[in-house]
Order: sequence, then structure tokens, then C-alpha cells
Amino acid sequence: MQTQQKVLVGIAIVAVLALGSWLSVTRGRGQGIEVRTEVVRPRDLVETVTASGNIRARRTVEMSSDVSARVAELLIDEGDDVRQGQTLLRLDPEQYQAAAARSRASLAQAQAQRAQQEANLIRAQRDLDRLLSLRTRDSLLVSRQQIDDTRTTLAVAQATLESAEHGVSQAEAALVEAEDQLSKTIFTAPMAGRVTRLNVEVGETVIIGTMNNAGSLVLTISDLSVMEVVVQVDETDVSLIALGDSASIRIDAFPNRTFVGRVTEIGNSAITPPSQQSSGQQAAIDFEVVLTLEQTDAPLRPDLSATAEIVVETRKQALGVPIIAMTVREDSLSAPTEGETEESREVEGVFVVTGDRVTFTPVQIGIAGQEYFEVLSGLSEGDTVVAGPYQRIRQLVDGDQIIATDEPGTGD
Repeated sequence: MQTQQKVLVGIAIVAVLALGSWLSVTRGRGQGIEVRTEVVRPRDLVETVTASGNIRARRTVEMSSDVSARVAELLIDEGDDVRQGQTLLRLDPEQYQAAAARSRASLAQAQAQRAQQEANLIRAQRDLDRLLSLRTRDSLLVSRQQIDDTRTTLAVAQATLESAEHGVSQAEAALVEAEDQLSKTIFTAPMAGRVTRLNVEVGETVIIGTMNNAGSLVLTISDLSVMEVVVQVDETDVSLIALGDSASIRIDAFPNRTFVGRVTEIGNSAITPPSQQSSGQQAAIDFEVVLTLEQTDAPLRPDLSATAEIVVETRKQALGVPIIAMTVREDSLSAPTEGETEESREVEGVFVVTGDRVTFTPVQIGIAGQEYFEVLSGLSEGDTVVAGPYQRIRQLVDGDQIIATDEPGTGD
């Protein structure tokens, strides 16, 4: 019951305010409605797309561990500048040194087995040659069975030698793998830059990534010589942006400075595709746009918040009409067609002032600046239009009498 009473009271308040506004305009029509006016003249117009995002380095390397071990020695701190190839930290190498030693011993054993099989092959070949020589002298001294058995022994020795050679290759590969694992206990800088993130301390154990575990992110190195701003642009604006467009960028950490950048990348697909969004919830479709900052002496850091105004169109000395002056009215000049809705019959335009009366005039507009639309047709330089207040513009009709004032009238 109380809820119904509150709803009724709210409806009554809205009705009273609307009636008061209507009566104010109606009474004003008898003596002139107070409005602001402005003369249409050429202006420099700039259309921009505003988007927010964060700073990042163009080149960033996130280093993870390929082996699991305890951090034994840490040679850098977060924020240090490093050169390419510089040693950053060392993991405890004991278990990997032992594995490499086992692999070397296995290789030596395989090589010894190969040497033994090579000797067996040489002996089997000599036995066969001796029997063949004796049989040539006297066929009764050596039987065919003896020769066949010796040839079989020779074939076995050849196969055994091939197996031993494969064993050596396998042991060599195992040694290479063990030494590679050992080498991965030492982290060296893959490029020159700054350590922008350090996630480990001496004594901590780093782990390798698995299917269900991302593994340990040990540190991040960033090349801060070239910085970028990554912003999210709505799907309705991304089509306006082109590669090379300039941008004015403000960074929250430097409120009194403006930075300059250019568009260098435009995403070809949404950051979060509709297929990955929750069912029944239509989220905004945003695209990633990357702007490269011009060189600056400001100490920029990754992840700083930034807002970019990307310039998508410019017009020099184009006729401009105030954005607030634009309104819509029903098209009364053409007959309605079947299936045409009320919205489809609406036209955009402004109220042009002639003397102390106004006339609605359709206007075709171009780009939108900060406060003015570009006029493509419908107005001429020197025309005077009603430029506010917006509520009064919405209620104006053709032929209304107005009183021009520099200040907004009551009820704005």
C-alpha cells in the first residue's frame, strides 16, 4: 500500500512539473520566449574519439622458469636497468648437476659397450675369413655347417654393434637434455631494459607450468624506450579510427601534461567476443586500439592509467552550428508511406531566427566537434539560430516569438 502511495505521489510531482513547464512556455509565447541565439560562422572543427586504457612498454618479456628449483642467488632488484646477456639470478643447480653427471656416466658406458661390440664384430669377421681360407685349401677340413654358423655369428655381431651405436646416440641426447636443464638454472637477460616486476626472493621455490598450473612468473623486463597506450574503443567508434591518426593523451600520474601519440594498431576482433560473454547478458563490444607515444622525458611506467582523444576528422573554416541547437521534428512535407514509423519521418534541423520569430529548418550535418556540428547544407554564413536552452528548443514550434538573451532562461 505504501509503495502504491509513493508511486502516485511521484506521478503527481512529475505531472505538476510538466504542467508548470508547459504553462511557462505557453505564457511566454504571448510576450516572447527567452532563448539564446548564435550566428552561424566558419570554424575549425575537430572530431575525436575518447577512450581510456593503460600504458605499456612496446617490448616486454615475462620470464618463467623451465625447471623447478629453489632460488639460490638473486643478482638484481626491481627497477634495475639490465643489459642483454646479464646474469639475473641463479637457481639451486645440485639436482641438475647430478642428473648431468649420471648422463655423462651413461654415455661413457654406452661408448664402452660400442667398443666391445666393435671388437666382437672384428673377431667374427676374422673367424669367417679363416674358415673360408681353410675350406679353399681342403674342403674336408671345414664343413658347410661351420661356415654357416660363423656367418650367423658375424650377422649377430653387426646387429649388436648397431644397437650399441643407437645406445650411444640415446645417451648423448640424454646428456644434452641434462646439460640444457642445468643451464636453465641460470637466468640471463634476453634484452636490454628495466626489471619492472620481480616476483621471487632468495629461498623461494619456482615451479614449471603444467596443463592446470600456469607456473611461476619470475620477473618481467620491459624496454621503456618506446611506450604505448592501449585503449578500449566502443564498436560504434572503432570504424572511425584509422592507422596513423594522431591523439592527445592525458596520463593520470602527470595531470598537468599532455602527451602526443599515433594509432599503430587496431584490433580486428572484440576484446571479449560475444561467444565468451555470459548468457542473457549483452555486454559492450570493445576493440583494442594501440597508440605509440612520441619520445618524452617523463618517467613513464607500465600500467599507468591514461585517456586518449583520437583525432579522426578535421575541418578548417567549416560552417558550424551549436550541437545543442540541433533538434528533430516530424517531416510534414512528404506523405507517409506504408510501414513508415514515426521515427523514420523525423528530420534533424534548427530554428532559424528571422526578426523576433523562429522557423524550423532542416539541416544536413557532417562531423561533430566538441561543441559544434559541421553544416553541409541548410544554413548559410550569417544565419542566426536558437542555441539554447535545450528544453526551450524542444518545445519551440514554427512562428514562435522569441526574446534573445545572453543568459539561459528560467526552467533550463
